[in-house]
Amino acid sequence: MGRVKILRDFIGIIKDKASQSKAALISNPKTLSLHVALLRATTHDPFTPPDPRYLATLLSFGHSSRATASTAVEALMDRLQTTRDAAVAIKCLVTVHHIIKRGSFILQDQLSVYPSTGGKNYLKLSDFRDDMTPLTWELSSWVRWYALYLENLLSTWRILGSFLYSTSSSVDKHKEEEKVSSLINSELLKEINSLGNLIEQIGRTPDSLNSKGNMLIDEVLGLVGEDYLSSINEVSIRVSEFRERLGCLSFVDSVELACALKRLEDCKEGLPRVSQRMETVWGSISEVKDQIGNSEVCKGDKGRSLIVGRRNKVSESARFGERVAVKRGGDSVKFSSGRFLSFNEFSFPGYESID
Repeated sequence: MGRVKILRDFIGIIKDKASQSKAALISNPKTLSLHVALLRATTHDPFTPPDPRYLATLLSFGHSSRATASTAVEALMDRLQTTRDAAVAIKCLVTVHHIIKRGSFILQDQLSVYPSTGGKNYLKLSDFRDDMTPLTWELSSWVRWYALYLENLLSTWRILGSFLYSTSSSVDKHKEEEKVSSLINSELLKEINSLGNLIEQIGRTPDSLNSKGNMLIDEVLGLVGEDYLSSINEVSIRVSEFRERLGCLSFVDSVELACALKRLEDCKEGLPRVSQRMETVWGSISEVKDQIGNSEVCKGDKGRSLIVGRRNKVSESARFGERVAVKRGGDSVKFSSGRFLSFNEFSFPGYESID
């Protein structure tokens, strides 16, 4: 086994050198630095993450023209789709993740357009297998999981209209709360379901019998861990918003919300315990779910169901601050905003406090 590993490592070094030499000979001089940086960031070494210097070079191509950004994404995806080496594939996916986290808008836009249209850059790698060694076989499961996870992350971006990293400051958090408060119930449910899909995928992290202590896997876990904190942040904002709408939800919306929250609860056991304050978020999820189960609407109160029906015909949107009364046939339906109520605050490491 030791000889196989040594031989594989040697072959990997040779492949890296050959690829870089080939790129130097046949690449367009205008894109030579791009291809060389990509090859150096995605080497065959199964233990080290992409070099930050070459990642920075790749990200810098997003600060030029849209055509340049498109070329960078196309080169990255070609590398990902053509390799059969697990280490190279994971490093390509790590690079994709860094584009999502730190890339310019143009680079992110070029990355997101391909999965949504089902083009050749789709991240689908469900059949990826590298059976050269037990380690590469295990890394193959990480490739399949990581690709699916990033597809979920991109899908969540399209539904939320922004990446998860935009609410890390108090100003951005306030903007997100205002945006969420203006959504109709169906849109808000769609967002919380999408976040649930993402968190559920985080809980499906592969086993790491042969890759424990592997710096490449540690890099993946670090990036996904940051997403976990951000996604919980996003969920907390939406759960707080739904808490303010409980008395105005229809039976159908109440059931769908309860199912979404139950699904989130079911993910909890497979997720890391980041801090005690994180438990407050999970407690809030359980509390709102229980409130739905105890509500008069879910118990079949016809009077409230009728009022909700009237309210939905006028507007499903929650409010901007003041209570708004909509008169109809002598009755009134009031929408109350929780935007100016006091909630318990808590924060995650590296993030602003969230409600």
